[in-house]
Amino acid sequence: MIFTVFVNKIGGYYCLRQKYLSTNSSIKKKLYSFINKWYQHETNSYLPFNSIIEGPVNFLHGTYGVFISGSAKIGKNCTIFQQVTIGSNMLLDAKKLGSPSIGDNCLIGAGAKIIGNVKIGNNCRIGANAVVTKDMPDNSVCVVGKEIIKKENLSNKIYQFSNNVWGYQENGKFVPEKEKDKISLLNTTLKQ
Repeated sequence: MIFTVFVNKIGGYYCLRQKYLSTNSSIKKKLYSFINKWYQHETNSYLPFNSIIEGPVNFLHGTYGVFISGSAKIGKNCTIFQQVTIGSNMLLDAKKLGSPSIGDNCLIGAGAKIIGNVKIGNNCRIGANAVVTKDMPDNSVCVVGKEIIKKENLSNKIYQFSNNVWGYQENGKFVPEKEKDKISLLNTTLKQ
């Protein structure tokens, strides 16, 4: 688990990826690739540097079992749980040949699969173990065994209690919640 400790120390997979992409040194690129290879091995994941990731990704439970296709696109502030597959469909006779494109502020639940050339809009939620093979408009929800449900103005902030304060991850940083009614509601969950 030495590579996992190192990657977490520098800020996670996204920061390692940024270091790889921003350097012109072939030695550093080889070093970052080596670290990523063994990090993926330790976490049983596939996280290539050639996918398009527009902003920090919140891997809420780590990258364990996460598979991201090399040609996938992921927007800013997405939350991805464990065992998620964002995979290409490369069967030439397939209707959705290609890779997924995921918008900003999306939440992808544990074990979810997004397969093929599908477009996931902004602020979407994909439930645990859901399989998505169709496009999803902005602010929509997909759960196991249901059709995609369109909603209005979804917020996919996952709240955490850290250092005696409620907050959420945004752009790779912990943001304390300031709204008192939200804090009050969150505090009631601590008492349950």
